[in-house]
Amino acid sequence: MSKYNIRIGTRKSKLALLQAKTVAEKLKEIGFQSSIISIKSEGDINLTQPLYSFGIQGIFTKALDSSLINQKIDIAVHSLKDVPTSIPSGIILGAVLKRGDPFDTIVYKNTEDYNKKGLIGTGSLRRKAQWLKKYPSDKIESVRGNIQTRIKKLNNSKYKGIIIAKAAIDRLSIKNIQLKKLDWMIPAPAQGAIGIACLKKDKFIRKILSNINCVNTEFCTKLEREFLRILEGGCSAPIGGISRIEKNYVHFHGGIFSLDGKVSELCTDKFIIDENPISIGKIIANKLLEKGGDKIISSIKNKI
Repeated sequence: MSKYNIRIGTRKSKLALLQAKTVAEKLKEIGFQSSIISIKSEGDINLTQPLYSFGIQGIFTKALDSSLINQKIDIAVHSLKDVPTSIPSGIILGAVLKRGDPFDTIVYKNTEDYNKKGLIGTGSLRRKAQWLKKYPSDKIESVRGNIQTRIKKLNNSKYKGIIIAKAAIDRLSIKNIQLKKLDWMIPAPAQGAIGIACLKKDKFIRKILSNINCVNTEFCTKLEREFLRILEGGCSAPIGGISRIEKNYVHFHGGIFSLDGKVSELCTDKFIIDENPISIGKIIANKLLEKGGDKIISSIKNKI
């Protein structure tokens, strides 16, 4: 075991701390000690305002970025879907762990209410748009807070269901809830993946992180994040994208939706994995823009 202690920065939520502990265990497996330093993010402080209304990207990552740059921590652990596609200068993604379940799930009160018209809780424009596309009679209301808080709100409110990432439920080992996996809903790019950021100049840490990196997950999330970047969606716009590797091909399915879900452009494609994931992401995004995605984006920018 190395005497070097790697300082792991993370948000303070239970899920974030569990993800940081997962990274700590991976580091221990390759002979490195670590300590976890929890840091409160802007997104954790304001739990009433819908995420898209902040008007800025990186509300869950800025405080950790600052701690990295000021060398108060050595690495920062993120839910990769929350990381802006433009990372601050001097910071890189040093590793991506093997992806968990990338899909969303709806947690609901009871089977009787599930099929009735009702109120769905989500603070995500992407989830809202896709739900309304499939269930236009339902109403959507923003719900914020950590996973446990959101589930508690479901049980003590008018919501018939709330939409949550399946990976979050799995990592928190939440039991005794009724849920249905939404495999028809296109996930956020990089959803289900844990990203680890570090300083670009820190070659020692970068070398360590390369030993816990999942190459396939890194490939897929690079592709998805580039797709998102080209579409200029940031982390909150109604854009979804998911890829998977099978044999020598990467398969991609993605789309962009109007805020009310009434208009959408979808794309499904596959590429040989010998190609650069960044190049693939660009190609797919540009195809979607040419199909009419550019008009949807213009409409979104005028309304958000």
